[in-house]
Amino acid sequence: MAKRSLTGSKHNKPAADFEEMERSIPFQELLAAKRRFLIPSIILFFGLYLLFPILISYTNVLDKPAIGDISWTWIYALLLFVMTWVLATIYMKKAAGFDRMAEKVWKEEVHVEGRKAR
Repeated sequence: MAKRSLTGSKHNKPAADFEEMERSIPFQELLAAKRRFLIPSIILFFGLYLLFPILISYTNVLDKPAIGDISWTWIYALLLFVMTWVLATIYMKKAAGFDRMAEKVWKEEVHVEGRKAR
């Protein structure tokens, strides 16, 4: 199997071994953290978005008035927009943590590669 590497020819930096980096514990922790957040978020997002057309097409659950003449359909639709913005905001905050974890993975790899080059 060929070694994938990224050489820094301009700065004479050692090559990064991405296959080894992928096997590292910090990288596996990064992937696990992203999965713990993204999988439930995606299921919630698609579940609620797909539930909306099903509820308005095949049931009368959302036809009842909620506030005056405003039905539950309108409230559900507006809450989908709120949910989208909330999930995007939460992801932006989580992404900062993912970036720190990715930086840790990269620094560890450069440190290991530096030792190998000696």
